[in-house]
Amino acid sequence: MADAFSLRCYCFIDRMQAQYAAFVGTITQGDLPVEGMAALYVEMAPGNEVFRVVDIAVKATEARPGAQIVEREFGMFEVHSLNQAAVLEAGQVVLDRLGLKKEDRIKPEVVSTQVITRIDPYQSQLINRFRRGSMLVPGETLLVLECAPAAYINFACNEAEKKANIKVIHISSVGRFGRMWLSGSEAEILTAKNAAEAALRGLDGIQG
Repeated sequence: MADAFSLRCYCFIDRMQAQYAAFVGTITQGDLPVEGMAALYVEMAPGNEVFRVVDIAVKATEARPGAQIVEREFGMFEVHSLNQAAVLEAGQVVLDRLGLKKEDRIKPEVVSTQVITRIDPYQSQLINRFRRGSMLVPGETLLVLECAPAAYINFACNEAEKKANIKVIHISSVGRFGRMWLSGSEAEILTAKNAAEAALRGLDGIQG
């Protein structure tokens, strides 16, 4: 069965940070998360299998589904709970169903990073048109980080918020690449950038 499925992302978040949880609440179509919850993101191919594994996971544990998305190539879902053990159990149920191990996931790759200091008022207005998080204020420093597979960007953002005093502007975690936009002082943004990159480098897996 292991040959039938590809585990693109398997990403455990031990404790959702305040801004990250609040942002997820603005985009989720399922159960709403709150600060302090643990979460698991799984991205797989073929995508249609996501419907079956989510059903199995929520029946077997107290974890609740927040996202269930299928696109052309991949499927992605998220489950969360205040009980970390329940989230980890849900993940194991999914791995067992797929006939895979966590180590079969694709190792995340930082595709690009941009640090833009003293953001221009017109640029900030353009970004504010699509953001679902905090407002980007002219003069702030902006971080745009891109990674693959896409769902890992959630882990990177949450870890960045743990280490730096930043604002979460927007997160995009569906598609071939994941992206996050963070703002703050230049020093805090550099701290966030380093934390996010280190978090992604610290995850094991196979080369995509």
